[in-house]
Amino acid sequence: REYPEVRDVSIWLDDHLWKLSGLTSVEVATHKGWVRVELELHKQYLRHVNSGWRVASEARIKLYRKARRLIVYLTFKKTVEVYEPKGLVPVDVNENGVAVLVEGEAYLFETRFKDIVLGYYYRKKRVQKRYDKLYGARCRAKTKIFRKLKEGKRKSDLRWKLANIIVRTARERQYAVVLEKLGKNPAREMINHVKDDQLRHRIYQASFKGIQRAIEEKAKEHGIPVIYVNPKNTSKLCPVHGAPIAYSDGSRVGKCSIGGESWHRDVIACINLLLKARLSDGSYAPSPGGSTIDVTRMPFGSNAAHDPTQIPREAWARWKSLPQKHYATVLNRMNR
Repeated sequence: REYPEVRDVSIWLDDHLWKLSGLTSVEVATHKGWVRVELELHKQYLRHVNSGWRVASEARIKLYRKARRLIVYLTFKKTVEVYEPKGLVPVDVNENGVAVLVEGEAYLFETRFKDIVLGYYYRKKRVQKRYDKLYGARCRAKTKIFRKLKEGKRKSDLRWKLANIIVRTARERQYAVVLEKLGKNPAREMINHVKDDQLRHRIYQASFKGIQRAIEEKAKEHGIPVIYVNPKNTSKLCPVHGAPIAYSDGSRVGKCSIGGESWHRDVIACINLLLKARLSDGSYAPSPGGSTIDVTRMPFGSNAAHDPTQIPREAWARWKSLPQKHYATVLNRMNR
């Protein structure tokens, strides 16, 4: 074309050219005077207004000609106080669960990412075997089927729901979150000496880093600091004696080589993360003040206090499906 064409029009308005009329409409200054425009409220608008945010003086209005409507972009602002943590919430991420230590009590949220990954792994194998034989390796039908499986969406939904629970628990207590300091690609480092293709695939799809990113994003959203500590030997050393924990037959419960007490692998990981964060020189880490764990008079059986409170995925992944009083009570106790 020999001449320019205007397709989209965006208008930036100063504070004297527009004003908010209540919470559901805006008034815009035009050549014919002030024009009132009713708003279709987005859920993010209601969320910010109900959370104490105020509308800033800047606004942008975009003319959408095809639908004959205006799109109003608002800016929110909020005065916040400096967040000074009173405690720590350590989080240990594993393939099938996420352990959280809240005020000395450990909770294990079952994620069962292993079942999800293997389920989709076998489905994709069956689809590949069938369609590769009939149509070749690059057929479109196979690609469409893979898109409908929605493996990523299922795992993403679990990650964000779990991150919301953890961050909300920390915010209500004014605590900071403690995470393991993982590398840029922890899965690649873990599979260096793994030859089994299925196990390598499980490790790659286990979402270790993905869960941490979700927690980090939620923590930033609420202004909660995140402390990173070195995860080395956090699940191998007794937090009381500093001695190695002896595990047998793939069990997640082991015994201290000195004291003989039983420890659950996820529990000692959280406790050691907590101790490392307290003993670090981070500005957010409270003073250690000595270990709050007394194991000298505890009966070290399989049902001792070292075992975490397990919360099935069905109990926390869907808030509307919590008829069980036991698990609902556990979640409420975490949020007190």
